[in-house]
Amino acid sequence: MVIKEVSLETVCGVTSALPQNTKIEVAFAGKSNVGKSSLINALMNRKSLARTSAQPGKTQTINFYNINDSLYFVDLPGYGYARVSEETKKKWGRMIERYLQSSKMLRAVFLLVDIRHAPSANDKTMYDWIMHQNYKPIIIATKLDKIKRSQIQKQIREIRAGLAADADTLIIPFSAQTKQGREEIYALLDGYMEAEG
Repeated sequence: MVIKEVSLETVCGVTSALPQNTKIEVAFAGKSNVGKSSLINALMNRKSLARTSAQPGKTQTINFYNINDSLYFVDLPGYGYARVSEETKKKWGRMIERYLQSSKMLRAVFLLVDIRHAPSANDKTMYDWIMHQNYKPIIIATKLDKIKRSQIQKQIREIRAGLAADADTLIIPFSAQTKQGREEIYALLDGYMEAEG
């Protein structure tokens, strides 16, 4: 996949109507400080189109990025951010649920978890919830550059066990710094577009 054109096309808040897109969508979910914006920027070959922030919980909307006028990256609000009220968390949850249930063009959900740690209770809840919506999440294990090569397989086993993910659940180690893992994600995206014809 070669990304030539990228634009932030639609931003949906809690009360916004979701767009009725006619091109395929892939969604990105993950807790607030897992490196979701960094992953999306690395995939788009842009430094800062998706806003990265030292202050977690920045993505409070569903953001639709038009890629090459052929598919959408859908950036979902980060979950599990402590400094947000329970009411706000519930609103974000309902917004994500509404999107997962209503999108006609969603083909894949990427769930980001930090490769350095066992999945949190929030990660497990999100994984189960995505499965419940009849999507099989693809796990992106972020911050790969922060661990030694010798630790990678052990951490992947820990993520699989922590999520209770089955053996054929895809887990892709990824580093926004070195871009390791990006080609594997591109290959998946190419596959979705080919399947769509």
